[in-house]
Amino acid sequence: MQNAKLKHYLHLHVLVVIAGFTAILGELITIGALELVWYRMAMAGILMFIYIKIVRINIKVSKKSLSNFFLAGIIIALHWITFFEAINQANVSIALAMFSSGAFFASFIEPILFKRRILGYEIIFGIIVILGVFLITSSEMGYINGIILGLFSALFSTLFAVINGLFIERHSATVISFYEFISGVLFLTVFILLTGKSFNAEFFTLSTSDWVYLFILASVCTAYAFIGSVDIMRYISPFTAILSYNLEPVYGIAIALVLFPETEKMSPQFYIGAVLVLVTVLFDAVFKNYKRRRNNTSSITN
Repeated sequence: MQNAKLKHYLHLHVLVVIAGFTAILGELITIGALELVWYRMAMAGILMFIYIKIVRINIKVSKKSLSNFFLAGIIIALHWITFFEAINQANVSIALAMFSSGAFFASFIEPILFKRRILGYEIIFGIIVILGVFLITSSEMGYINGIILGLFSALFSTLFAVINGLFIERHSATVISFYEFISGVLFLTVFILLTGKSFNAEFFTLSTSDWVYLFILASVCTAYAFIGSVDIMRYISPFTAILSYNLEPVYGIAIALVLFPETEKMSPQFYIGAVLVLVTVLFDAVFKNYKRRRNNTSSITN
């Protein structure tokens, strides 16, 4: 029993490392962020469709649900575009540090969508996150475009996660993601055509390394990571999963420092700000778990 639990914990952290490695692939792939996300969503959508056929999942949904999924797919496409462009404009460390501020946005977006009041400690944590972001920004003004894009990426990611939290009550995660991938591809296809580009031979002419990295990104870091994260929830508590995934920027920045020491080495002030943001996010998860457990205990007692 203990060995089985350890196996699931190890699997969870492998998934978190994979999530952190996404940014590394964004640095290695040489095509633009727009094209990168188009390939990622198209390839992941195809792989997800194959998975759906193998396990025979029913993907029929109502027109209203379909339109909602399409909207969410556009949001996740915007999240990935701004995330990878933040890497292009700055580096992996900046993009991941800004991405970790997503929990701060969630503290204010979630109460609005779920119609609950904003908690006092969320405001305090939000102020600390702002301080951390300020330290990062003031010490790395040369990367201001990447910082702004990273913050927008975190905002889009939070919107996507909160909206999916509403969808998951009625639909399976696999069906939701499949339609979101497809809608993202359709949205990006129209957007690319409107910018004057075309899907000609040049668009599909990539280097061998780009094709390999894109396949790893779509299969391992998107399709597999998603299916694995859903499966792991059967054995790991939601709190442990959320807390572990908050370590994604830590793993990603550590890997980036090893692989790209010349471009990823930042000022001491950057790391102070990044640690402030990450520690605050972890404490936020701990407080929310404590509050949830206390409420559950009170309900049982009553």
